[in-house]
Formats: sequence, C-alpha cells, structure tokens
Amino acid sequence: MRVWRWVIVLAPSVLGVLAAWYLFQSYDLVNDHIVYLRADLGTLALIGGVGLSGLAALGILLLRRQERIRKEAAEAANEERRRFLRRLDHELKNPLTAIRAGLVNLADSSDGEAHKAALLSVEAQTLRLSRLSADLRKLAELEVRLVERSTVDTSALLREVFSMAQEQPGAAERALSLSIPSTPWPLPKIQGDPDLLLLAVHNLLENALKFSKKGDTIELRAFEDGSEIVIEVADTGPGIPKEEQPHVWEELYRGEVAQNVPGSGLGLALVRAIAERHNGRVSLRSRLGQGTIFALHLPIA
Repeated sequence: MRVWRWVIVLAPSVLGVLAAWYLFQSYDLVNDHIVYLRADLGTLALIGGVGLSGLAALGILLLRRQERIRKEAAEAANEERRRFLRRLDHELKNPLTAIRAGLVNLADSSDGEAHKAALLSVEAQTLRLSRLSADLRKLAELEVRLVERSTVDTSALLREVFSMAQEQPGAAERALSLSIPSTPWPLPKIQGDPDLLLLAVHNLLENALKFSKKGDTIELRAFEDGSEIVIEVADTGPGIPKEEQPHVWEELYRGEVAQNVPGSGLGLALVRAIAERHNGRVSLRSRLGQGTIFALHLPIA
C-alpha cells in the first residue's frame, strides 16, 4: 500500500521530466510550442496571495480532520474503559457477595456439614478472585512487556499444549485430537515468545473444554496458509450467537452461555493481545448448536 502511495506522488514528476527531455531533444518542436506569459507585480502578488490562502485552507482542513480523528479515538477509548469498569464491577461483585454470605453462614452455623460447605464456597470464590487478579496482571504486563523473539518449533509447542489439555478436568470425557501436518514438509517455525504462545493456545483449548460437554469433540489443528501459520481449536459445543461473536475477544465480556461457566472472562482477551504482540491476529467461526472454531494466525519465521 505504501509503495502505491509513493508511485502516485512521484508519477507527475516523472512524467514531467520525461516530457521535458523529449521536448528539449526536439528543438523545432520546442520553438513551435514556446508560450510567453507577462504579468505585473500586482498580478503576481494576487496569484501568490490566492495560492497561500489555498494552502492555509488545506492545512486547516487537515488539522481539523486530525483533531476529529483524535477526538473520536479518545471517545472510543473512554467508552471502552467505562465498559471494562462496568464488567469488572460485575465480576467482582458476585464472588464478594458469595464470600460475605459464606462468612455469615460460618458465624451462624454450628452444623459441621454446613460449616464445611460454607468454607468450600469461600475457598472457591477466593480462588476465582485470585484467577481474575492474575489474568488482569498478565493482560496489563502484555501492554508494556518486551516480547522475547526466539525460533519456536510450532509442532513441538502444539504437542506440549495438547498433552497439558489431556490432563485438564473433563478432558477424558471428551474426544480430543491433534492434527499437525508432516507431509510433504513439516509445519514451519515461528518467531516469538514460547511461553506466551503456549499460554494463547492453552487458553483456547481450556475455553473449548469449559464450554463443551461430555461426549463432545475437540480438535487442535494447524496448517500453513501462505505467509501464516493458522492454529485452530474446534469444538462441537453449543456455538456462539452471531451478535455476541464480535465481543468475545473483549476484556471481561461474558455472553449468555458463559454466565454460568466459571472463568475470569479474560482468557480470549489474552489470546488476542498475545497474537497482536506477535504481529498476528485472531478469528472465529461459529454456528449455534454445531460448534465453534477459534483461530490464531501467526506469521511464519
């Protein structure tokens, strides 16, 4: 795109030079096409004033356009921040309410079973808050952290993540499969931070495990697509409504299906942030009642 911009900018100058060279080479043609202009100082001043006014007007229009773009960007950022804070308030309110209720039950109950149930509830909500805090910290660190650049064996990384996923709760009740191409050539390597890339793929697999049910199928697969490697996690879960799909990558966004599923609401936001820090991108395809495919697109080393 930048090359074409320079072509457009330089094309008139190049054409002018070529035309001048041709005319200078054709002496008779030059003499036949000489045009004489005559103007007094007043006319030159008028032309100069009009030209400067035009340039000033153009400059003002460009400044106004830049100011409008900055204003729109600032308003969008403020709205995103307000939306994030509302979601954070909601995410914190529920576990804190549950913890307070559990502590009240502990104080009022003398029954051993009730005592135990209240303690388990407090422990579960404390763990939820801890996970939320840890994911918020990871997300904040990604914005300023220097991403390590080393050559990553994509196939080995996927096998490691798949092995970790098989040990997750509920994994044995689902049909997990791994598909990595080896013929006619292996999956290319990528440049990046192996720990962050492992976290991104792990979050996608963990997400598929959480939102699928017993007997569902989950596939981790990867393939080469031009200058990219595409890593996909596909599942036969409930699917995501079309109106929710643009928002699933946002911080703390939880759709209707996710309301009753434990989680921090930051897993997919972390995946998107990691992809962008590696000059990559994320995408998804989903059909209600059939399943979802989350994809991580990364440039080949």
